[in-house]
Amino acid sequence: MRFIDVFAGCGGLSLGLLKAGCQGVAAIEKNPMAFQTLKHNLIDGDRYRFNWPSWLPIEAMSCEAFLENYKSHLLKLAGTIDLMVGGPPCQGFSTAGRRNPEDPRNKMAEQYLELVKIIRPNFIVIENVSGFNSRFTRKNSDAEVDGKYITQSYADFICESLSSLGYAVSRGKINCADFGVPQNRHRYLIVCSLVDCEDLFQRLRDSSVRFKALKGLDVNKATTVRDAIFDLETTSKVLVDNSDSGVRGFRELDYTLPLVLSPYLKLMRDGFSGVPNSMRLPNHKAKTIEQFESIRQMAVPGKSISKASREFLGLKKHAITVLTSGEPSPTITTLPDDIIHYSENRILTARESARIQSFPDWFEFTGKYTTGGAARKFDCPRYTQVGNAVPPLLSEAIGNMIRAASADQRSKKLAEVDSKSCCV
Repeated sequence: MRFIDVFAGCGGLSLGLLKAGCQGVAAIEKNPMAFQTLKHNLIDGDRYRFNWPSWLPIEAMSCEAFLENYKSHLLKLAGTIDLMVGGPPCQGFSTAGRRNPEDPRNKMAEQYLELVKIIRPNFIVIENVSGFNSRFTRKNSDAEVDGKYITQSYADFICESLSSLGYAVSRGKINCADFGVPQNRHRYLIVCSLVDCEDLFQRLRDSSVRFKALKGLDVNKATTVRDAIFDLETTSKVLVDNSDSGVRGFRELDYTLPLVLSPYLKLMRDGFSGVPNSMRLPNHKAKTIEQFESIRQMAVPGKSISKASREFLGLKKHAITVLTSGEPSPTITTLPDDIIHYSENRILTARESARIQSFPDWFEFTGKYTTGGAARKFDCPRYTQVGNAVPPLLSEAIGNMIRAASADQRSKKLAEVDSKSCCV
């Protein structure tokens, strides 16, 4: 199955589809930092490689530029692409921030629809935050907002548009933890087919137990944070200089593989024999470490610290969670200081966040680790790449389901042809 990934980020969605046996054709991502990570692993990589077309430069580009500059080539792709996937930027929809119907990033979903009109893929998967299906509301009577954002959610708008293009649309919220990801990450999925078939979203949900069994995970319990990162704990272990960030003065764990691996860790190692990258430990000041200890004493593990506790500690941040080792993590975000390690007074490393997102250890993140100030609007450092990604385990489950649905459709067509032949 040939797929195109739009708003591809660092490649989490593409990676899962490739692992499911699909063939990548192109990945469109505007940010150069995120695209470089995808290119490093999935275009120039040793394990997986896109079958990249010669007419398309292997470089970061916007969906808008893809449409404007290569339309003649895209028209020739019509009918040759089995699957188009993508997660349009979610800042305008996210309930974690300011829901803004006029956020220009919302328009990117409409560019995605324009691509659908041209390429006409057999299947479509759109992934976004759960707030994607929440209605925008007018905050004051003077607001000048396009009516479609007021009367319906953006998900409703997209689904109605896809239906008008002839797609059978199914959709709903899903928890990535149901597919073995050690994280309660709730996402909204829209799954479509040009052939009117059963509810593909429900088919995906129904496949979760079978998928976990296929991956060797316990079907009766969720994958925990400790299952994912216990081998990356640093207490009483040897530390060495970090060498992959280009900044001196940072340390990382001198990694050795444990003798006993959890089923999840076996998945994350994925036959890899080396040391994963992005292991740089934070250089916390003594005052910060003391503050983390105070937060640990007052917080309920696994839950964001209460407003009363924040005020007592003089914290400005609204969301800080101390992890619980025996449960899945809350949603991994682009801000590393949202989460404190379950047993150490520090934030997670980029690799620990990647493990919780289900990226295998051989997958290397490139570029700077963090950014700040005005650069936040333009940079996509490693922590941001990880936080924005679709968990590859979920994506692999999606790929398996789409391939099975496609096979069923082909079988049904053959049966119909045989039936007509018998009648003749």
